Amino acid sequence: MRVYFVGAGPGDPELLTVKAARLLGEARWCIYAGSLINPQLLDLLPATARREDSAAMSLEQIVDRFREAHRQDLDVVRLHTGEPSLYGAIGEQMDALDRLGIGYEVVPGISAFQAAAAALRVELTAPEVAQTVILTRAAGRTPMPATESLDVLAAAQATLCLYLSIDKAKSLAETLAMHYGADCPAAVVYHASWPDEIVVRGTLRDIGAKTASAGIARTALLMVGRALARPYAHQSKLYDQNFSHAYR
Repeated sequence: MRVYFVGAGPGDPELLTVKAARLLGEARWCIYAGSLINPQLLDLLPATARREDSAAMSLEQIVDRFREAHRQDLDVVRLHTGEPSLYGAIGEQMDALDRLGIGYEVVPGISAFQAAAAALRVELTAPEVAQTVILTRAAGRTPMPATESLDVLAAAQATLCLYLSIDKAKSLAETLAMHYGADCPAAVVYHASWPDEIVVRGTLRDIGAKTASAGIARTALLMVGRALARPYAHQSKLYDQNFSHAYR
């Protein structure tokens, strides 16, 4: 028996990895994050598969299901949104499986920041503009380490992708404007890659108001940085005819 922590990707079923699609197609038991994943993904499950929405379940209840599956020698697909290693709360589940001696595997998935960049049609690491991408969130019920405050991270002026923070878009933009400048490009992508995807573009000066006007209050990513503005002033050296390459 094995538990598979599977990244469901950002929403579009075609953005599942081949391995994730295979595991879903073979699953006999699937515990899924019902409030976050695209329900179309469940259509890939066999009709006979046991399906359980973890939205209202506690950690202890989820672990009880793992125990039950282990007794029945049934593999479990634990379907998480996006990329499981990012804000997926899989660490505590893996710790419990370690204590129980139950084997597991993590299957990566495409994250929302990648789907959002695709929707915006930008390169997050634009040449001579930004070569660093920071994935973070604002403090909420889960506090942030002092060394990862927004002021500390924003000082680098890297491309910044903020998860789980869209309800604070206005105040975050005001804080970030002190580091990036009020004219710095910013964008909000709601339900990246879903059929109802919404893209809001602006600057740190107006992105908060535009987000509120669009009625976006959850399941959206706030992205900030000069790399969000095209065309870029500088081109990559990768395809420069006068540049020698060790890798291309």
